Amino acid sequence: MGRTKANTKRAEHRRLEAVTQNKAVPGPSNAALYEKAQSLVEQCDYELAAKFLKRILEKDQTHVDAKELFGVVLLELGDLETAEQVFSDLVSSCPSRGVVASAHLHLAQLSEGPRIALEHYQKAVDILHEEINRKPSAEGTLSIEDGQQRQTIAKALVAMTEIWLTDLCMEPEAEQSCESLLNAAIQLDPENADVLQSMASVRMSQQRPDDAKALVERSWAIWKDLAVGDTSIPPVPLRLSLTRLFLELLMYKEALTVLTGVIETDDQEVEAWYLEGWCFMLMAEDAKVQNKEVEGLSWRELAKDARDCLETCVNLFDNRNHPDTEMLKHAKELMQQLTDMGITPSRVDAEGDGDDWEDVEDSEEDDDVEMDD
Repeated sequence: MGRTKANTKRAEHRRLEAVTQNKAVPGPSNAALYEKAQSLVEQCDYELAAKFLKRILEKDQTHVDAKELFGVVLLELGDLETAEQVFSDLVSSCPSRGVVASAHLHLAQLSEGPRIALEHYQKAVDILHEEINRKPSAEGTLSIEDGQQRQTIAKALVAMTEIWLTDLCMEPEAEQSCESLLNAAIQLDPENADVLQSMASVRMSQQRPDDAKALVERSWAIWKDLAVGDTSIPPVPLRLSLTRLFLELLMYKEALTVLTGVIETDDQEVEAWYLEGWCFMLMAEDAKVQNKEVEGLSWRELAKDARDCLETCVNLFDNRNHPDTEMLKHAKELMQQLTDMGITPSRVDAEGDGDDWEDVEDSEEDDDVEMDD
């Protein structure tokens, strides 16, 4: 009987050990998974970020932040249809008004029809206005969150303006809509470079170049003296948009200054090289017509700079599969004009110079041979 009791105890002990060893180890929390997903998004590893977000949503379909970030990741991965479904679900079911506003902004960008896009933008603007108005704030002060929301509203109003300037430009209410939207944006965020540039574009369409010039100068003054790398400097697309306005206003020196900064930031930016080439071309044409130098450069030297920039643009275009084929077409047209003017790329000249040196070297060698004789 004693042995049987001892065996029973050992068997029980082994059973308890087995249960302990087989006990499932708890996985990472949703908070840890979300933090990891955010880190992966910052590293542009969207595929892996999507896997972490899916794990969260498999456990908790109501995790709003994970669902919103999952929609953003899907956009980056090019899965627009699924992203649209995610944002539509957030709009219909999410309790967070801020997230709903963000979802409307994404849906506006995904919308195929301009009117539908305007509706989504307007809903986002209305929600954000409600969020600002319902929060008490000390007189004369603006919280960081309020400032960010105001910037978001201003950005949405600018996007709505762009729709009226492009897709709906022939509508009778287009001009008045642009005015109303941009006036609201300026009142909300008067030092927003994007808003000021959009207003300048409207003024150009209204044949009011002096007003447009004042607006672009005001826009540029906000950030032009900031140190390189300052986070307050507008993103590259906005700076390129400013450059186009400068070109329209014949402000070539200012355009080149902005483009120099863009190329210092990213020397692979195709549009920057295109605009710089176009700018030099316009300057060369003016210098030739007026028979004078510009910034100490002759029209031929300016044209040579234009040719070199356009050559770089075309080469980068092919290497980076840039989608703007109209830009490429115009760049090549400008290059043909320069060829017709007798302007060749610097690399061709350099190769020609090399041939000349080789001829000299060959001649010297021949002379040596003759001298030995």
